[in-house]
Amino acid sequence: MEVVETCGKGTLSAGEPSTKRTITSIYDDDEVVGFENDAEVIMMKLIRGTKERDVISIYGMPGLGKTTLARKVYNNPSIANYFDVKAWCAVSQAYNRRTLLVEIFKQATDDEIKIKEDDDVADMLRRVLIGKRYLIVLDDIWDVEAWEDLGICFPLGEYESRVMVTTRIEQVTKHLQHHSHPYSLKFLTSQESWELLEKKVFRGESCPPDLVEAGLQVALHCKGLPLAVVLIAGIIAKMKREASLWVEVANDLSSFALGEQSMKVIQSSYHHLDDHLKPCLLYMALFPEDHKIPVDDLLKLWMAEEFVLNSETENMEEASRNCLCGLLNKSLVMMYGRNDNRDVRYCSLHDVVREFCLRKLTEDKYMQLIVPYNPYQHLHSTESRLCIYIHDDFFKQSDHPDYQLDKIPMLNFKETNSLEFIAHPKLNTWNNQYWNPLDLIVKLRFVRALHLMDVALPDSWATAIQSLSELRYLAICVRQFELEWISHLHNLQTLQVKSSNKGIRLRAATLWEMKKLRHVNIYSFQVVWEDINDEGGFKTSMLENMKTFRTSNVRLDNMNARLWWRFPNLEELGLKVEDEPKFPLFPVPEVHTRIHSLSLSLPSMKFLDSVGWERYFEFPSNIRHLDLGGCLLTEEMALNIARLKKLESLKLFYGLTLGRSMSLCWDVTNVEFPALKYLTLCRVKMKEWEASEESFPVLEKLVIIGGFITEMPPSFADIPTLQLIQLIDCKDSLGVSVMNIKREIEENTGCDNLRVLMEKHK
Repeated sequence: MEVVETCGKGTLSAGEPSTKRTITSIYDDDEVVGFENDAEVIMMKLIRGTKERDVISIYGMPGLGKTTLARKVYNNPSIANYFDVKAWCAVSQAYNRRTLLVEIFKQATDDEIKIKEDDDVADMLRRVLIGKRYLIVLDDIWDVEAWEDLGICFPLGEYESRVMVTTRIEQVTKHLQHHSHPYSLKFLTSQESWELLEKKVFRGESCPPDLVEAGLQVALHCKGLPLAVVLIAGIIAKMKREASLWVEVANDLSSFALGEQSMKVIQSSYHHLDDHLKPCLLYMALFPEDHKIPVDDLLKLWMAEEFVLNSETENMEEASRNCLCGLLNKSLVMMYGRNDNRDVRYCSLHDVVREFCLRKLTEDKYMQLIVPYNPYQHLHSTESRLCIYIHDDFFKQSDHPDYQLDKIPMLNFKETNSLEFIAHPKLNTWNNQYWNPLDLIVKLRFVRALHLMDVALPDSWATAIQSLSELRYLAICVRQFELEWISHLHNLQTLQVKSSNKGIRLRAATLWEMKKLRHVNIYSFQVVWEDINDEGGFKTSMLENMKTFRTSNVRLDNMNARLWWRFPNLEELGLKVEDEPKFPLFPVPEVHTRIHSLSLSLPSMKFLDSVGWERYFEFPSNIRHLDLGGCLLTEEMALNIARLKKLESLKLFYGLTLGRSMSLCWDVTNVEFPALKYLTLCRVKMKEWEASEESFPVLEKLVIIGGFITEMPPSFADIPTLQLIQLIDCKDSLGVSVMNIKREIEENTGCDNLRVLMEKHK
C-alpha cells in the first residue's frame, strides 16, 4: 500500500491518481496491503444503493491511507467498467475552483474539447455529466465551502452517479452526507502492518527467517498507522539486514518516524486548528505514550488549566467538550469506546501525533514542556507557562539527597517561583518505598492540577498541600479525609477522593465555603449532613457552580434530601444508597430541572419486606440518562421511569423484577418509553419480559448481560429503529429467540439492518 496524503497546493491532471511521488510516498510500486474489507464496503456503496446521486465520504487522521483506499477502489476494474465517466482531483486546503473544474472536465471528456479563458467551465462540466453514470473523486477536502463550490457542478438524477470524498475532518462528512453514512477509516492490524512493511522492504520477496521477529517488532511499534509503516520501511530498506539494527529501530521508532515528510502531514492539520485548540492538543502529549486518557478527567484538567473559552461562566463544561470535539473532528485524537450515555470514554494520541506535539513544545527555544500562552485564558501574564509532566524518572531524581529543581535535566533555569506544574503520574507504577510524593508536593506552590488518585498518600498529606492555593483540580487517595482540611482551596473546581478505609464519616458542613466547586466525586466515605445553621443559612449556603456530585454510602433521609437543594444547577448526580429510603430523593422534582444524568445504586434485598417505597422515586423530568442498580422493577416503578419523556438511555443492573402474583416478570405492555434509544439489562433477576409494539418505539441498541430471561418479547421485531442486540453470558434459548426476531425483520423488510452479537465469558 502506498500512503498518499496530499497537503500542498495543486491538482491532479491525469485520469487516475498521479504517479508522481507526493510528500509522503516512498515507492512507486502498485503493492497495496490491507483495506480489503474497507474496499469491499466502499465498492458496495458505489455500485449498490440509491439510484440518485450519492456522496461516499471516507475520513480519518492523517496517515491512515484515505487516498490509498480511494485509489484502490477507483482503479478496480469492476468500478472502472461500471461508470461511464471517471475523474479524480486533489482539492487540499488551498485550491482554485476553476483549475479543479478544468481538470475534472478534461478527464470527463478525455481532453477532447479545448477550453478558452472566458468559458463557463462549471456549465460545460454539467452538460457533459448530465445523463451519464459518473464517478468523481474529490481527494483531501478540508471544508464544507469546497464541496459547495464544486458539488453544484455535479448534476443530480437517477443514474446511480457517485461522488467519493476523502477528508481528515469528520464534521465535513456530516455536511456531505446524502444516502450513505460516512466511512471512518481504522488503523491497520498488526498482521497488516507487518505485511505492508515486508512488501515495502523486500519488494515482493519473503523476509529472511532471521529478520522476521525483528521485523514484527518494527511493525508492531508503528501502532497501525500506514504512514509510519511506509516511512520506516524507507529507512530500514537502506540499512544492513541485521536483526539487531532493526530492533534498535523498533525501540526508537518515534524518533525515526517523524522525518520531514510526516512532520509536514501533521503540521498541516495543526496549523489549521483554532488557536484555543492548540494548547489542548499539546497538553495531551504530556501524558505517557499510549496512555488512554479518561475523557471525563481530561475535560476537567483543561478547565483547571484555563485552556477553554468561557472559563468563568457556567458554560465551561460545554466549552471543554467543544474543544475535544474540535480535535476529534480534525482526526488528531483517537477515541476508545463509549459509555452508556454514548459519550466517548477514553482518548489518546497516536505516537506520531504525540511526537509532533512534543517537538512543537520545544520550538522557539522554549524549554521542553512549555504550553504556549492561550489568549482566552484568564492569566496575569501573557508569557508562556512552563509545565512539567511528573513521571517516574522525575520522582527518582527528586528523591535524591542533592535534589534541586534546577538540577532536573529537562530544566535549565535559576528561578522557580513562577513555575506552574502539571502532575500526571503513570498509573500503578509508583514505588513508594523509594519515594514520598509529599516531598515534591510541598515544592509545587503554583500547581493547578494534582492527580494522585492511584497513590496511597500518608496521613500527613493535608499539611503538605496547605500552600497549594492555586489548585483547581485535586484527585487523591487517602485513609483519612475531612473537607475542612481543604476548605481553604477557594479556587478548587474538581475534587475526587477515595479511601481504603470505608468506615469514615464525612461531614459536609464545610463544603459551602468552596464556592467554585463544580465536580465532586467521593468514594468509600459515609456522607453525613451537619449544618448547625441549617435553617438560617439555607438560602445563602448554595453552591451554584456545582454540576456533578457523586458519593457512596449515603442515607436517603430527610436531611440528605435537602442537601441536593444546595446545588440548584446540578446536572449529574450519582449515589450509592446504604439503606431503605424513608423520604423522597427529590422532594420537589422540578427544582432540579437541569439534571440530565442520574445514577442510583440501592440495597435491593432491603426492599423485599417494604411497601410503598416506589412513591419516593419521582425523578426530575429532564433526565436523559438513568442508571438504576438493585431496584425492584414493579409496575409503579416502570411508570415512574416512563414519565421521563426525554430519557434516551436506561441501564438497570442487579435488580429484581416483580410482576403480578410476585412473579419474576417485567411487564411493560402498557408502558411507553418514548425517547429511549439505549437499554441495558445487567444481571437483572427476571425470567419473563412482556412488551408491546408501543413500549420501545425508537430503541436502537439493547444489551442484556446475564440473568435468567429465556425469550425476547416478539414485539421487538416491529421496532423500525432497532440496530443492535448484544447478549453477554445469556441463556442459549434467548439467543435463539433473538435470531428468530432478526429473521422475521429480514423477511418483513427485505433489509438486514439488525446486528446480533453474542458473547460467552463464563
